[in-house]
Amino acid sequence: MAASPDELERQHTLSTATTRYDELRMRDALAAMAGENDGNSPPLSQEEALEMLALSEVVIRKAGYGRQSMVRSARNAGASWTLIGSALGSSKQAAWESHSRWLEEQGLSS
Repeated sequence: MAASPDELERQHTLSTATTRYDELRMRDALAAMAGENDGNSPPLSQEEALEMLALSEVVIRKAGYGRQSMVRSARNAGASWTLIGSALGSSKQAAWESHSRWLEEQGLSS
């Protein structure tokens, strides 16, 4: 049985999860390009494909934690929500709402 994102999240840092995900993604892409007749690039096993999927969730989660930390750092440095929104490619309202929602989901206050 493949590991869940929760299990993999405890085992990996963002860097190691990204590295493993990239290894599996590259093997999957090479196998798809080589076709079924090439024994040198076998497709991912079911377990590996599920691991890659779970790792994508781990990367998203860990990147999200980092993003929220950077938002707090920017706010602590005096950046306005307008500037933070711009840095995130969104509006100030969207940046504030996203940050506030994340804090609520974590059981923290804004």
